[in-house]
This record gives sequence, structure tokens and C-alpha cells, in this order.
Amino acid sequence: MELNEFKNLVQVVKALRDPDTGCPWDLEQNHQSLLKYLFEESYEFKEAVEKNDPILMNDELGDILLQVLLHSEIASEADHFNLESVSKNLAEKLIRRHPHVFNNPENKKISAEDVNQNWHEIKAQEKGLKKSRAIKEKIIYGPALKVAENIGHKTKELNFDWENANQVAWKVEEEWQELKEELMPSKINPERIAEELGDFLFSAAQLARHLNLDPEELLKKANQKFLKRFYAMEDQLSIDGKEFKDMTQEQLDRYWTFAKDQEHK
Repeated sequence: MELNEFKNLVQVVKALRDPDTGCPWDLEQNHQSLLKYLFEESYEFKEAVEKNDPILMNDELGDILLQVLLHSEIASEADHFNLESVSKNLAEKLIRRHPHVFNNPENKKISAEDVNQNWHEIKAQEKGLKKSRAIKEKIIYGPALKVAENIGHKTKELNFDWENANQVAWKVEEEWQELKEELMPSKINPERIAEELGDFLFSAAQLARHLNLDPEELLKKANQKFLKRFYAMEDQLSIDGKEFKDMTQEQLDRYWTFAKDQEHK
């Protein structure tokens, strides 16, 4: 496989970052500014997979690849690393963590469960004798609601959890009351409000977990439901020849109620 198209793509990205003839926007970017796009493109690929749309998957995966190439090119310009070193490091890691494929002269068969266990053991050896935590610090990486759910799963394994959903519901109510207290006009403190609202969201995620529901998916569906109603409201405004900026909150509320009612017809 010659990978001619990939080589061409690498040159296109280099051209975008050329200090003399490159794109002004691309030249302004750095690792920090590009982070949000990496997350956005990953979620768009996830959506394409969920739709089982190969054409869309092909397009979105290309967008993710662009982010990898941009980060590698930016690092190369600073002599930190480059696409070649990233590829070399990944290939070595994959070979090291798959001895059943690359160091198995007897072609011994193992199960997927064995592969998973070996993977974690090899990773632990790679990281040396660092202090082991009951909950790994890397668990924090990911969508916040999903992280909260995963923390709950881990604490359950350690017998540090509520017994049932009703107990969690009481905790959610407790956090809600504490948040309302912070919202009293006489004691507004933005930092305290932020903390209590975070506690409320964390507890709500634990309630979803106890009900065997995925809080990330629940919020995703709630977002989709809101947008569906919002677009219906927007369409009706357009039919009536009106715009958001010309409407009062009370008038918009009536359009919102109309949009909700349309769902049940």
C-alpha cells in the first residue's frame, strides 16, 4: 500500500502552515486553540456511527485525521515531535501490548478477556511502580456527565455507594435545597453557586446510574428534544412573518407551547 493520498494530505497540511504562503487562520492555531475542534469532530464521528452512515463516517473521520495532522505539524515546527515519531511510538506500543499477535511463535489462541487483562498488566508495567489509586486519576478525562457516572461505578465496586435510587433521590433533593439557599438575593456568591450546582449535577448523574440509565445519553436526548421544539417554533414564527427579536418572552412562550402541542398530534 503506497498511501499516495495520505502523503498528499500531509503536504496539504504543511502548505496550510507555511509561514509565507499558508492560511492565516491555520497559522494562528496552536495545541490549545485546536482542542475544541478535536472534541467536536470526535462527537460528530460518533453521531455518524450511530446513524450507521458510512459516507458521513468517512467524512467525519477525515476531519479527526486533520486534527491529528495539524497537532503533529505544529509540534514538528517547534521540534517537539512529528507525525513520524507519533507513528513510530504508536506502532511500538501496539506491538508491545499485543504479544499474542507479534510474539506468539506457537500461535496460541487466547480470549478477548485475556487480551484485556494482558493489556492492563502491560500498561501497569510500562508505568512502573507509581502509587496505585483505587480510582485512576485518568478517569477524569471525558464528557463530564459520563465521568460522573464512571466514578459512581468505581465507588460501587469499592462498596462506597448508596443502596438504592430512592436514597440518591434524597441526595439530589438535598443538593437542590443547598443550591436554592445560595440563590437567595441576600447571599449571592457566584463561586458557591457554581460549586452547589456542580454537586447537584453530580448527584443527578448518580441517580441516573442507579436507575440503569446513561446520563450522557439522557442529556443528549433532552438536547435533541429541545432543538426539535425550537425549530418547530422557529418555523411557525417564519410562517407568521415574525422574528425572535421582535417578540416578547410571553409571546415566545405561546409559540413554545404551540410547538410542544404539535408533537402530540
